[in-house]
Amino acid sequence: MLTLASKLKRDDGLKGSRASATASDSTRRVSVRDRLLVKEVAELEANLPCTCKVHFPDPNKLHCFQLTVTPDEGYYQGGKFQFETEVPDAYNMVPPKVKCLTRIWHPNITETGEICLSLLREHSIDGTGWAPTRTLKDVVWGLNSLFTEDFRSKVEDYIKRYAR
Repeated sequence: MLTLASKLKRDDGLKGSRASATASDSTRRVSVRDRLLVKEVAELEANLPCTCKVHFPDPNKLHCFQLTVTPDEGYYQGGKFQFETEVPDAYNMVPPKVKCLTRIWHPNITETGEICLSLLREHSIDGTGWAPTRTLKDVVWGLNSLFTEDFRSKVEDYIKRYAR
């Protein structure tokens, strides 16, 4: 991460001097996505839930990272769940792509690891889908919340209401 951040600073310093050739300028251009990610990753790391850890396999590629959620309460307590996140070039107009790598039974995660979370949808009927104002921090907190919800009370309520 620091490598990309220092590259961005170096590129900003070079903006004033345009003596280099056009071809070498194009190799130093940084995408809007990467500029956003430098800021968002710093904010994310400062506000990460205590049950989550973020790992960047390549510090120069902030758009690909892994998230580990280790719930400390509820049904999934004691488990360690891995998620792979890829941030597309069109970010922040489109949501990141997230996949659960750990096999799990969860009402919001399919057997193939696809996640049903409204903020990960580009278009949502209920209006709570992805918006350009959302950040990676929202995504991580949303994934973490999948493991903090207590389904037991909801199940018992539905049994009392409808299954008797």
